[in-house]
Amino acid sequence: MAKESVEQFLIDGGENEKMRNSYDSIREMDEFVARANNEGYSFTKAELEAVLQESGDSFDLIGNPTKRMIWWF
Repeated sequence: MAKESVEQFLIDGGENEKMRNSYDSIREMDEFVARANNEGYSFTKAELEAVLQESGDSFDLIGNPTKRMIWWF
């Protein structure tokens, strides 16, 4: 179930630019996951890392303005 929550989170972010931008401003993964859980998703840092690894995505910020290339479009 948690994997599905991570996947839904990444899809929702891919569909919502405002959401992406607000999450891309968070530097630390712990804060990132805590906010997602406060907003109704249900997953741990380890579960997010596992889904990102499986999909070949990185949590690193890139570019200016900084963005993450984790969102599913």
